[in-house]
Amino acid sequence: MERTQELFKKASQRLQELSSLPAIREDKNIPQMLEEKGIERRDFMKWAGAMTAMLSLPATFTPLTAKAAELADRLPVIWLHMAECTGCSESLLRTDGPGIDSLIFDYISLEYHETVMAAAGWQAEHNLEHAIEKYKGRYVLMVEGGIPAGSSEFYLTVGPHGTTGAEHARHASANAAAIFAIGSCSSFGGVQAARPNPTNAQPLSKVTNKPVINVPGCPPSEKNIVGNVLHFILFGTLPSVDAFNRPMWAYGLRIHDLCERRGRFDAGEFVQEFGDEGAKKGYCLYKVGCKGPYTFNNCSKLRFNQHTSWPVQAGHGCIGCSEPDFWDTMGPFEEPVANRLYATAFDGLGADKTADKIGITLLAATAVGVAAHAVLSMMVKDKENN
Repeated sequence: MERTQELFKKASQRLQELSSLPAIREDKNIPQMLEEKGIERRDFMKWAGAMTAMLSLPATFTPLTAKAAELADRLPVIWLHMAECTGCSESLLRTDGPGIDSLIFDYISLEYHETVMAAAGWQAEHNLEHAIEKYKGRYVLMVEGGIPAGSSEFYLTVGPHGTTGAEHARHASANAAAIFAIGSCSSFGGVQAARPNPTNAQPLSKVTNKPVINVPGCPPSEKNIVGNVLHFILFGTLPSVDAFNRPMWAYGLRIHDLCERRGRFDAGEFVQEFGDEGAKKGYCLYKVGCKGPYTFNNCSKLRFNQHTSWPVQAGHGCIGCSEPDFWDTMGPFEEPVANRLYATAFDGLGADKTADKIGITLLAATAVGVAAHAVLSMMVKDKENN
């Protein structure tokens, strides 16, 4: 209780300080913008309550979360694109049907974002340099995409000067108040870094010596992106992280822990091949390659496309896209980890260690245990049926 009161007081003071700062956009504020978009106050507060719960904060923080969202227009953001597909930006902006998350993020001062800004060429370069200088020490840096580094930096150049992506990232990181690697490419290298990694693509954390918060996923949920911004607005600090620098509030549980098919797994009811009777009945997808038992993310809780669905609900197993080097360590995506013919999951480091800090051999034991559980469950079920 005392700790909660201390956090509440800290957040209140932080928001009061931000309130005294001028809004970066003077024409209107976020509450006015939401009202113009047809979002009622009740819906906004419901959203704030959901975000509060997602951040693992008590319900009493809901008014503070709402206030933090309303003060987001005090926060300049620089968003850099590296080697990527822009899927993370699309996950956030939701151009087909933007929600409160994307509307707020679209409204705050995106000083530089190559996908949505009108400027190009020399003007875009000027805008970036102007924003870095004007908001030095105040802006939040978000980077999307893996970054060719070392002798391979030339594989990615940006702007009329032909500046390498790595140099852009280092320059922008130097004076950022907070840095977030958005998506698995920026967090861990992503598909670009898959063997044999011809461009030597690296995660953002390998390019800068500043602290980087990883927000992996291919793509991550828009709430995982906005949630980190709200946390920074509320407390002025970076969130608690696991061993892979992922926020614990978003990546503290396995996909498997909250999966709607978990009961099927425990009952030994598995899809044997796509399209079979088990698939039609919503059985567990472990035997056709689901990596949910080894993947830490909140997809099963948040889902995608305005919380409509997610891969497992749609009938395909989790591919482990929020884990380091998932393209190499989790493939083939339609085969269980226990059946793999090459490499080992995480080379022995283990996702269990990332969340719980308990022993580096647990993932190997977990992999064996999951496989054994699946076999035993099937044997028991077959015996019951006979």
